[in-house]
Amino acid sequence: MFSKSWRSLLIGAALGVAVLSVQAADMAADAFIRQVSGDVIDAVKSDKAIQAGDFKKVVALVDARILPHVDFHRMTASAVGRYWRQASPEQQKRLEDEFKILLVRTYSGALAQIKDQVIDLKPLRAKPEDTEVVVRSEVKGKGEPIQLDYRLSKSGEAWKIYDVNVLGVWLVETYRASFAQEISASGIDGLIKKLADKNKAALAAKG
Repeated sequence: MFSKSWRSLLIGAALGVAVLSVQAADMAADAFIRQVSGDVIDAVKSDKAIQAGDFKKVVALVDARILPHVDFHRMTASAVGRYWRQASPEQQKRLEDEFKILLVRTYSGALAQIKDQVIDLKPLRAKPEDTEVVVRSEVKGKGEPIQLDYRLSKSGEAWKIYDVNVLGVWLVETYRASFAQEISASGIDGLIKKLADKNKAALAAKG
């Protein structure tokens, strides 16, 4: 079971990723966040299987509504940092694939914890023509509000997320530190193996 503080952080991070569940053609970044975060919260609240922690149902929700709208390439490259250019194309693909599984595994479980949360968006400090923005918000429910910020980029008409800040901690920066430590100790292949082993063990445990 999650502790109260860790559960709150995971809920915030899950919502941070989950807001990307629909297309956002010609929408401002904050309007996009407002619309889809409400849709995802409603979807979880209306599905008793997800609320009960049905892992397969949660993963299906993530696969269908979230993954197509996350810039995993940019997110992985940023998390690997300066070592990314040292990786071969094959290593880069494996890193991206394993990092994607890691994020799905880590945050899909938090979706089942959503109960009465709502998103309170802060005023967007950006120009209409900006293609790189930060949307700031708070997740409100029982207990203290959870700070939740999003880094979004726009390519064509679609917004995509490439980083999430929960309670003052940026997701990519957190992984960058641990990834750099692992690469320094055992190289890029060592990081790939560690991620793959953890993902396989976690998936096996879920059955």
